[in-house]
Formats: sequence, C-alpha cells, structure tokens
Amino acid sequence: MNAASRSTACPDFVHTRCTRRHLLQIGGASLLGWLAPQLGQAASGRKVRARSVIFLHQWGGPGQQETFDMKPNAPVAIRGEFRPLATRVPGMQVCEYLPRMAQVMQKCTLIRSLKHEMKNHNSAGYYSLTGYAPPTDDQRLRDSRDLFPAYGSIVDALAPAKPGVPTFVSYPHTISDGSVTPGQHASFLGKAHDPLFTRQDPNSPDFRLPELSLPASISPERLENRREVLRLIDSQARWQEHSLRARGIEETYERALNMLTSPSVKKAFDLAQEPEKVRKEYGRTTYGQGCLLARRLVEVGVRFVNVYFAASIGGPTGGWDTHSFDGKPMYPILKNHLLPLTNQALPALLEDLSIRGLLDTTLVVWVGEFGRTPRINSNGGRDHWPTCYTALLAGGGVKGGHLHGASDRIGAYPASDPHRPEDLSATIFHLLGLDPKTEVRDPLDRPLRLSPGSVIDDVIA
Repeated sequence: MNAASRSTACPDFVHTRCTRRHLLQIGGASLLGWLAPQLGQAASGRKVRARSVIFLHQWGGPGQQETFDMKPNAPVAIRGEFRPLATRVPGMQVCEYLPRMAQVMQKCTLIRSLKHEMKNHNSAGYYSLTGYAPPTDDQRLRDSRDLFPAYGSIVDALAPAKPGVPTFVSYPHTISDGSVTPGQHASFLGKAHDPLFTRQDPNSPDFRLPELSLPASISPERLENRREVLRLIDSQARWQEHSLRARGIEETYERALNMLTSPSVKKAFDLAQEPEKVRKEYGRTTYGQGCLLARRLVEVGVRFVNVYFAASIGGPTGGWDTHSFDGKPMYPILKNHLLPLTNQALPALLEDLSIRGLLDTTLVVWVGEFGRTPRINSNGGRDHWPTCYTALLAGGGVKGGHLHGASDRIGAYPASDPHRPEDLSATIFHLLGLDPKTEVRDPLDRPLRLSPGSVIDDVIA
C-alpha cells in the first residue's frame, strides 16, 4: 500500500482516529506495514523506556496485608499472623515468607494506593487486564467484542514486534470465574491482534508449541504458497485446539508464515535449552517456568507477555481468593503455596533480567484484580476489597527501591496519592512510548483513548 492509498484509507490516523471498518478493510498484513510510519509521527518525541512488558496477573486478588503492605501495629484481627520482614530498602517491609523478595526490592516500586469499586472477579479482572472500567460490576460479565482490548493487543496494533516474532503472548491459563473473564483478547481490534496463546504447562517435560512445528514433508517452496500454508494451519487446528487457527492468527497470512518458520520463536519456547540450575532457580512449577519463559520471550523481541498465576481464583493449587479454604484459615495455603511460588519465581525473574541486561528495557508488573479486606472474616480469611490494594513494578523505566502512595493504618483506603487501574494503564503505555491519549474506535465508531487515566509520574525514573 503506497502513501496515497494509506491516506485515502484512513487520512486522520496520524491522530490515531481510525474506524474498525478501516482497520478491517486494510487487513492485518498491510496494517503492520502501514502503521509504522504513522505511529512514528504520532509518537514522535516520546521516549521509549520499556521495549517489553511482562504482566504477571495474580488471579484471585492478593491480600496487601500478607504481601507488600503489612500492618504490624494494627489490632490482631487486622494485622493477621504473619510478621513483616525488613528489605534492602530502608523503611520498606514485606511479608516474612518473602525473604528472597526482600533481597531484590531495591529493583522495585510499590504502589500501595490503587483503588476502584469492582467487587466481583470477572469485572475487576477485566479492569485489571485493560485499564478500562467495566460497564457493570457483575460476576456474569462475559467476554464481548464490545469491551476494550487487552493491553498486549493494543501494543500489537500500534507498536508491533519485528516480523517473525509475536507481539503478544499469553499462557498458561484462560482465567475465568463462572464465565471467561473479559480482557484477555483483542476484542474489537479483531482476532489478528489476539495473543499467541497456549494452555500447555511450561513445566511439563514435553512442553512445546506444536502449532510452530512444521511437518518434515513441508518444504520452503511449499511454504511460499498461501493456500498450502493455510491448508497446513487448518489441518493442525483440527487436532490442536490452541493452534494458530484457533487463535485467529491465520487472518494475517504473513504473520502465520513468519511464525511457522521463525527459529528464534521456536527456540524461545524450548525451555529444555535452559540449564537445569536456572530452571530450579525459578522453581519447577507451572508459574515458575512460566516466568522463565517470559524472560526467554522478551529476549527474542516479544513486546507483551501475560503470565496468569492460576486458572482458578482460589483453592489448594489456585489463585489468591483467600476467603478461607474448606472452612479453614487462609494462613496454611498462603504459607505453603501462594507465598512460596511468589518468593521463588518473582525474584528469580528480576535477577535474571538484571544479569542479562534486560531489566532496564523490560517492565515487570505484578498485580491482581483487587486486594483483601482489612478485617479477617470469621473463617480466618479475607474477602474482596477493591478500595485499597498494591501493585509492584520493576524495570522498564521505573524507579527502584521506591514507595509511592500509602494506605491508611489498617490498609482500608488510600491515605495519599490514590490511583485507579486506568492510571496504571496510562503509565504502562507511556513507558512503552505510546501516548495514552491516542484514540482507537470501538464498534459504534466512538473514539476511545488507550487509557482514560493519568501517568503516575512519581514512579518513573
């Protein structure tokens, strides 16, 4: 597509006002080439601090009181059983069951004053994954093409990775609570901007992506034939539910072809190439190896990685929904499952990125959909609490060893610098070099900003 035809197709995209119809008319393959010069104009003068984002979504909602915002001076019914532990940053404490995290907090910023009003997992989860408030706080909120796209899908549309490398990768769960949680896909941007997704366990001995494995009978010459490649993708879709076709990547032929033949992407997914010592550092768990895979993906140029902590909101092997467990207090599951996974995988990721010179250009975000109630309930657990919770950020242009915002004495409400999920989303886009005020159009042709929030300037180095 030449410059004249680009202008005719969408003359005002320099200001990022392009209808969904225009996007669909242009097509996925042409869109990637067409966006580059326009994006350069729209984002000129903006400093790109983060080339990649690793978004560690803590499904279920971690309690700030048992992780990164403890209240040791509060009454016992609020402070709980765990004690605070000093970190390498004066005045910054973490839970006593996060000793490895205590040694890397000089690399991190804690935002202790996030808030919103969504008390249900699906509505709060959508808010967390997109930076957009849902239309209603309803546990029955369902995935819809009318809702806002995932962060990574926005990045794929506006600042894609180099050819042959997926921009947005997510794994190893589809999160849900009754119904699939919105915000995990491209929504109205179209399936071409959905993530490359796999449900396979990265800790499995035979972990691989069969959709990126070509049969020996397929020669390079045959790959040049569009019909042959689509036939191949289609045949694989019939036996592999998370194949390229199932994820919609066939909508962009060039992208499918590049990923089918990309040695760097196939190599990144081959965790067997990592020394066993490194794999043990992360922990031989689904979450630990998922964090290791995230490092390998950003190393080859993937721009946005969603790692979902768990498929279910809670339970003995699930997420952070710590009301109680089978009527028993939350402390054993926190002590034996949730905190050990975090204490091993998260610091290993931060240290590994730092050693490899990747942390400065990789933004790591650790956050759930909300926090937990200040007061412990009658079963010895904590209930949903969106009015004050904590996010951890590291690398990618944010300050190290920094506290931003504060909760009140019992962790119920922000005491200073209150922020909403849209402020976090604005900050993420800003660090990626994207103007949060950039507009996309929804199915009703309404202009929507990438983020309706404000950049949290104090966390930026």
